[in-house]
Amino acid sequence: MTNIPETGRTPRVQIRLMIIQILVVSLLLTLGGRLWYLQVRNGDEYAKEASGNHVQQVVQPAVRGSILDARGVPIADNQTRLVVSASRTDLMKMKDDGKAVLAKLADVLDMTVQEVEGKVRLCDAKTPQPCWNGSPYQPIPITDEATPKQALQIRERSEDFPGITAEPTAVRRYAAPGKSNTAQVLGYLSPVTDEEIKKAEDTDSPFLRSDMVGRSGLERTYDKQLRGKAGVTRYEVDNLGRVIGKAKDDEAQPGANVVTSIDARVQAVAEYWLNDAMKKARKEHDKNTNQNYKADAGAVVVMENKTGRVVSMASNPTYDPNAWVGGISGKDYTRLTGKESNYPLLNRAIQGQAAPGSIFKVIPTAAAVNAGYDFHASYPCPSSYSIGGQTFQNYESKGHGSISLGKALEVSCDTVFYKLSHDQWIKDGGNKPKKDAKDWFYKTAHQFGLGKETGIDLPNEVTGRVPDRQWKKDYWKANKDAWCKQGKKGGEYAERIAYENCLEGMKMRAGDSVNYSIGQGDTLVTPIQMATIYSAIANGGTMYDPTVGKAIISADGRQVQEIKPRSHGRLPMDARLRKDIDGALADVATRGTAAWRFQGWPQDKIPMHAKTGTAEVYGKQTTSWFATYTKDYTIVMTISQGGTGSGASGPAVRQIYNAIYGLDDEGKQDLKKALLPEPQKSLPKIKGDGSIHSPKIKPYKPAAPKPPTAPQELAGPPAAWKRD
Repeated sequence: MTNIPETGRTPRVQIRLMIIQILVVSLLLTLGGRLWYLQVRNGDEYAKEASGNHVQQVVQPAVRGSILDARGVPIADNQTRLVVSASRTDLMKMKDDGKAVLAKLADVLDMTVQEVEGKVRLCDAKTPQPCWNGSPYQPIPITDEATPKQALQIRERSEDFPGITAEPTAVRRYAAPGKSNTAQVLGYLSPVTDEEIKKAEDTDSPFLRSDMVGRSGLERTYDKQLRGKAGVTRYEVDNLGRVIGKAKDDEAQPGANVVTSIDARVQAVAEYWLNDAMKKARKEHDKNTNQNYKADAGAVVVMENKTGRVVSMASNPTYDPNAWVGGISGKDYTRLTGKESNYPLLNRAIQGQAAPGSIFKVIPTAAAVNAGYDFHASYPCPSSYSIGGQTFQNYESKGHGSISLGKALEVSCDTVFYKLSHDQWIKDGGNKPKKDAKDWFYKTAHQFGLGKETGIDLPNEVTGRVPDRQWKKDYWKANKDAWCKQGKKGGEYAERIAYENCLEGMKMRAGDSVNYSIGQGDTLVTPIQMATIYSAIANGGTMYDPTVGKAIISADGRQVQEIKPRSHGRLPMDARLRKDIDGALADVATRGTAAWRFQGWPQDKIPMHAKTGTAEVYGKQTTSWFATYTKDYTIVMTISQGGTGSGASGPAVRQIYNAIYGLDDEGKQDLKKALLPEPQKSLPKIKGDGSIHSPKIKPYKPAAPKPPTAPQELAGPPAAWKRD
């Protein structure tokens, strides 16, 4: 044999060996580094996560606090129901994604398979209702109306229903005491989303996946206080899932109770008479359109003058907020949000915008006096007022000679305000405004709080609109391209208007100023804004932030946090002018445009003040407005496409006052029948066990109408009384 010397290895073999050695060393170093990173650098973190793999959490939802009226009557509380829920996580582990289980469940619950499957599918932009908008990892309620028999079937045959539970659970209830719905004020709940959970992680009020969240109304405003804090029990388990001990136990903390200034009795009355007024308006003929009034929407606000607290707030069309409990059905969702529904979810008291008509005239009255005009001087009130080739008619084309500003309010003379506004427009430079233009009529409206939120403690309040010079410019910039494209000189009416707007839409024309002076044109207000203004006139000039929440009381009754009234300023008028306007509004109720609605009213005991309004809206029937106040309360009602102010809204407002003060139609008072003859100052009584005393409330039932006995009553108001 020939011996090959060791030194005879080829260079190629040596290179391969070196490469292998380098690879081995590199792998060892990488593994070592990774071990150091896991065990030393991030050892504590991974140890904590590893231990978490052996801890199971059981969440005990907190009982949501109640929402109570001013006397302690629950208007939103909880009741125990049998809730059947599905674990989507467990269903997705099955070969058929749980379809067989859901089909069996549908049979037991007397539901269709489509209904049950719809409940557990996740919501996204393309998924129609019903669907689940909460976390996919928490139990999804299928129904909260299971019978004991159905729940027993599910629990006894648990092997046939994996991932399905049937448990007694506290479920939200909107009680509607005395048939007071209060839907838009209360709002509704829906499951928390993953996005909300992540956003609230670092706050002092984090969400759990089982939480329900307020989506509108008081449920949203006071969600943090009402929600409480869910309890979490953490169990240590072994690898087989057997409990070997309790790691930590955080007890559930029930939510606090929110006491409101709403009086459920007055709320029921307001809702009833608003609905009644709209039904009656639909029976009245509109000579301008040659059809009956549509009266398609309305709102009413009852407010305490000296605090700004809301005693009642009703919006129509309305809905049953219980439809959202346990997840809303596709049918109900369509009914509440479809075009034909007229959007009952809207709270038209704070979200409904419309031209105010003549109830706006208290503002140009103040503006004129602030601009230097004398309240008691004489001003011409002809039947019409002309600017260039355009003629603006007085309501019902009636003149009143020379009258004071107070008389102009009383008889609601449009032409007085046309001339005052036009004169001021000329002084400010007309179409070529001066740099120091005073713009008294627009400036004063802003000082009255229009064009911005009132600050009410309800979400999504709208601002309305004061169409001043800046608004005109901004609106023109936003729409000029469309106007210029549509406009045509000498074309159809709409084309001619678009053409004019294209060229001069940024200018404050004389006609704009004249229309604005009587609450027409582009002016928009909300009922809550006008209620705030009229209550301020009543209380001496203080504009309060309207509030619905009155106090927050802890679940055990030991902690009471009162929500104090807050002011956002004073009316832009001195004491003398306020007194003059107050007197003029009293005359409206006794001998002016509202007098026929307050026949027999005890003016000596309970002085009534009022202003009627009938606003013209392009392409629609007139909007009815009625603004009133006594020493205690302000009531403002509006009905879209409802007719005249006193004609449509007037009777309903009178009936609400009758119920509050215990009056009959002849003005005789019975304090035993009075619901709230003066504002309630105290909070509900708290019992020794921490619960809140809740008086019983009977459903509202109006007295039978008295049949007319005199020809005058059958014929309606005297011809001299104008139904503005």
